Amino acid sequence: MLKLFRRNKLSAEEKSSLRKERLLIVLSGILTGISFTPFPFPFTLFLFFSFIPYFFVIDKRKTLLEINRASYLMFFTLSVITIYWVGSWQSKADPFLMIGGGVLIFFYPVVLLINSTLYYLSGKIFGKGKALWLFPIIWVTGEYLLTLTDLKFPWLTLGHGLAKFTSFIQIADIIGAFGLSLIVLYINVSLFLVIKNFISTKKYNLKYLFIAAFLFCFVFIYGLVKLNEKNDSEKFIRVGVVQPNLDPWDKWELGGLDNILKNYIELSEECTKQNAKLIIWPETALPVYLLSGTYSDIVDSIYSFLRKNNVYLLTGMPDYIVHYENPPTDAKLSKAGNFYYSTYNSILLINPNSYEIQRYGKMQLVPLGEKVPFVDALPFLAEWFKWGVGLSGWNVGKDTTVFNLKIDNDSVRIAGLVCYESVFPDFVTHFVKRGAQFITVVTNDSWYGNSSGPYQHKEFAALRAVENRRAVVRCANGGISCLINKYGITQFESRMFTRTSFVVDVPLNDGITFYSKYPLIIPVLSFALSLWIIGISILLWFKSKFNFDK
Repeated sequence: MLKLFRRNKLSAEEKSSLRKERLLIVLSGILTGISFTPFPFPFTLFLFFSFIPYFFVIDKRKTLLEINRASYLMFFTLSVITIYWVGSWQSKADPFLMIGGGVLIFFYPVVLLINSTLYYLSGKIFGKGKALWLFPIIWVTGEYLLTLTDLKFPWLTLGHGLAKFTSFIQIADIIGAFGLSLIVLYINVSLFLVIKNFISTKKYNLKYLFIAAFLFCFVFIYGLVKLNEKNDSEKFIRVGVVQPNLDPWDKWELGGLDNILKNYIELSEECTKQNAKLIIWPETALPVYLLSGTYSDIVDSIYSFLRKNNVYLLTGMPDYIVHYENPPTDAKLSKAGNFYYSTYNSILLINPNSYEIQRYGKMQLVPLGEKVPFVDALPFLAEWFKWGVGLSGWNVGKDTTVFNLKIDNDSVRIAGLVCYESVFPDFVTHFVKRGAQFITVVTNDSWYGNSSGPYQHKEFAALRAVENRRAVVRCANGGISCLINKYGITQFESRMFTRTSFVVDVPLNDGITFYSKYPLIIPVLSFALSLWIIGISILLWFKSKFNFDK
């Protein structure tokens, strides 16, 4: 790692050249970074050529160290612009959260060096020209790897940067966000070769120009066709969304629980006056284990409201389950009570006509924030890392539950995602394949203030809507709550940090897209090719090391 920052003495000419290259690298990072929300739509178009300055630099670099030095600077610039907000940086922010956010800004570019390393290896095998055409596939491999392991963080998938380019993202119902990343990078590669050829020959290479134009126009036209489809047969459910705007830091002090519930009930009553059949409350709506048996008066008050208005409640809620026998391997032991238990960052569906409660436990937990990475294998890590707010140390949910409710004798099936889960493209397809007719996201983005984070999180949900052709309803504690239709178009949204509620008619859809059926085709094929490149590189290394030809 330290070698990345070491450099031999350079001549004046070499220093001048290096400064120019660094400017190009930083320019690439800036253009890519401002392609993402909250920068407005026209900035999204930068993504189609933002890698060109970077390509000019790494095309000249010869060694792996030189390529990775350039790559780290580009990726670091991108990280500072796009994910600076992770540390929260507010007066009430937990110091551990701020440290974690700071580490991420420096560590995330290191992970992305997997991409530049694979590019270097492919260049050694196939030559730089062919390696450049493999770069988009290699990049998608890196994006896919960021959805795996306990350190998963697929936030900056390039396809997510296109979220506001509605007519271009429609093809995500076939190729998903990973496929969009692939197309964006192939357009970058094609345009780079056009410019490079013009600089050396003063002529335009029409072949590469045609590839870039074809890719862009084909995807764009597909999007226009999709946006002009007729949708006469859709069914709807009337849904009320409650945004209480509670202070996320003070809420966990467990004071004034009755007042918190009163706030929810008042906002929910406004929804029932508009004939809402389902009310949604945000992530961890009440900061207690509601069903632990300790809060029966609160449970009774909720049921009383639901029965009075004959309305269902879908709510984020901490959940606590005691295992009297055969506890799962990740269950915790209560030393005081000598029993095993599990805690989940959950969603509960509460039926006004039954005490049977449907549960879903969050499966994609935020590294460090909700779960210590690799704690299952290394339990001692749990004592080293403790976040000072909230009910941290959740167990991982076991199944992709689809909620079922009866509305006017019709069955409605709902996917419930908790916050961070909506960033994982292929994960959402599991709910759709199990029959979910629309997607809900309960979240609490207020931890990060009025930064880029909540806006990015909201826009990324547009990709999940298009990929699966499902409406998405977001219910956030302090915003942004909204309804996104199956084309990724936001039809209604709340303002950040406002106490409000609203009612929307949410369309129900039963169709299954190609992407929903086969979400991993592009990332898995990309991953397989990358493994092949690594395998060949290892064989060539052994061959040169042990002189097998002699």
